[in-house]
Amino acid sequence: MAKRYQTVIGLEFHAELKTATKIFCSCPYTVAATPNSNVCPVCLGLPGVLPVLNRHAVELAATAGMALNCEVAPYSKFDRKNYFYPDLPKDFQTTQFPLPICKNGYLTIPADDGGEKKVRINRIHMEEDAGKLVHSGDSLATSNYSMPDYNRAAVPLIEIVTEPDISSAAEARAFGELLRLTLAYADVSDVRMEQGSLRCDVNISLKPWDSDQLGTKVEIKNLNSFRAVFRAIQYEEMRQADMLDYGETIVQETRLWNDATGETVSMRSKEDSHDYRYFPEPDLPPIVIDQAWMDEIRAKVPELPTARKARLAALGLSEKETDQIIASTRLARFFDEMMAEFGDAKTIANWLLGDFSRLMGQLDEDAPIPFPAADLSELLTVLKKGEINNNSAKAVLEEMFVNGGKPADIIKAKGFAQISDSSALLGIVQSVIANNPKPVEEFRGGKEKAFGFLLGAAMRESKGQGNPAVIRELLMAELKK
Repeated sequence: MAKRYQTVIGLEFHAELKTATKIFCSCPYTVAATPNSNVCPVCLGLPGVLPVLNRHAVELAATAGMALNCEVAPYSKFDRKNYFYPDLPKDFQTTQFPLPICKNGYLTIPADDGGEKKVRINRIHMEEDAGKLVHSGDSLATSNYSMPDYNRAAVPLIEIVTEPDISSAAEARAFGELLRLTLAYADVSDVRMEQGSLRCDVNISLKPWDSDQLGTKVEIKNLNSFRAVFRAIQYEEMRQADMLDYGETIVQETRLWNDATGETVSMRSKEDSHDYRYFPEPDLPPIVIDQAWMDEIRAKVPELPTARKARLAALGLSEKETDQIIASTRLARFFDEMMAEFGDAKTIANWLLGDFSRLMGQLDEDAPIPFPAADLSELLTVLKKGEINNNSAKAVLEEMFVNGGKPADIIKAKGFAQISDSSALLGIVQSVIANNPKPVEEFRGGKEKAFGFLLGAAMRESKGQGNPAVIRELLMAELKK
């Protein structure tokens, strides 16, 4: 971005909460359900019905606030946000406006200058999700008609709103990735952007470097990955800078990101809060979280990614290793289980980030790890004792993934047991020496490379089951005779 303008960015995230039912009724919600099958009079907003607040949704919202260093309000309330759109069956959204459940939080991210930046979180408020429009074409712009699916209507959400503390596409992506990871570790949302359970909107403006006055804000929607967030910000920076250079006026509007063309396109003029005619929700009482409930929620907040990264670093792992492990909650949990079973952090990290991760990548995203940590610990223990070699251990691991089974049974069935008995290996070594007179002569004449050839021949003769250290020792002793 050219230095003539400073980029000012604020982010808004909507995260679906991991509750069994919707926020004001007992309807379930599953992404793949038949359209309009998970609905009832309450979430459809039919006349005469009354909402009942989901207690678990309140606990998850408060947990998210604690994980994001927010103040959790002992008293908050719901409001009605009035607007018309086909996916909103009530013609208003139940949300929170002046009294949100959380406020004044932050996350610390890497800054563009190489240091750290504290990005402030203005608020986290609870609300219900809208339904979804199913388009006849690939997008709204290419569709002849759209049909509403209200399965998602009234799914519990939290909206997380940052202050305009972000200065670049890279910082926005870093904040989003850390936020996603934090919510995943706190177990408040499954944070799958591709399924819409975590959604991000960008508010961006440009101002001259010598000015303290913020520019006109533009909102960007339809961002379903942090790669899209990064690209959309870069494009919008250039678009707004070009307009300012030519003396054009930036208008406050909502724009859609087109990932195929790499451009933002105008959608509608951007509303202000007074356009929504907020007023207190008359059908729901205020949310009161007393100290006992607050303490109960706080006691359940698990270890978060930043703390886990510091703990893994203290075990002697590199920054790259810790980053790779904490990037997956599943992998991080399995690492801890392996530490309890096996205890060697470096060995565990090498295996989990190597063949283990490769094999996990071949499974479905939701598939569980197909064996307990105790089984992998057993395999690594056998390897450490020298009872099998490294290649055999990798083959056993693959078999555990593909067909299951205990390491000892696989080793026995596949004949992977390593031979360490000197008397059993001596005949192999003597045979190799007898059958390879030229390399033997070269080694005895000072060509050390010839030893590698003889060692490889002995390993092949043992069908890979010979203990390399024992074979090396026997071979050297026989060659020196």
